[in-house]
Amino acid sequence: MKSITLEEAQQMVDRWITTTGVRYFSELTNMAILTEEVGEVARIMARRYGEQSFKTSDQDKELADEMADVLWVLICLANQTGVNLTEAFQKNMEKKTQRDSQRHRENKKLR
Repeated sequence: MKSITLEEAQQMVDRWITTTGVRYFSELTNMAILTEEVGEVARIMARRYGEQSFKTSDQDKELADEMADVLWVLICLANQTGVNLTEAFQKNMEKKTQRDSQRHRENKKLR
């Protein structure tokens, strides 16, 4: 499978929305959907890696698919609000690197 950039992902989602999906849901609707999708990821994580057991209705759920749903809605929100995720991610990595360059190494809880 060919790798894609965040920019390409944003373009792919926008193209799909405008050709197949009719239009974007409102930003507030997408925020609620994002919360719902994150909850679905949490449900799988709690069952696969935590103490909860799977219900029959949960057994066919795939973590990768649920994570992709989260990414999809996040990309929708970025497109709707004019956020370039490539630039935002690069700035965020720089921020974390500057802010946390020693913090985690000095954290005794991480040893």
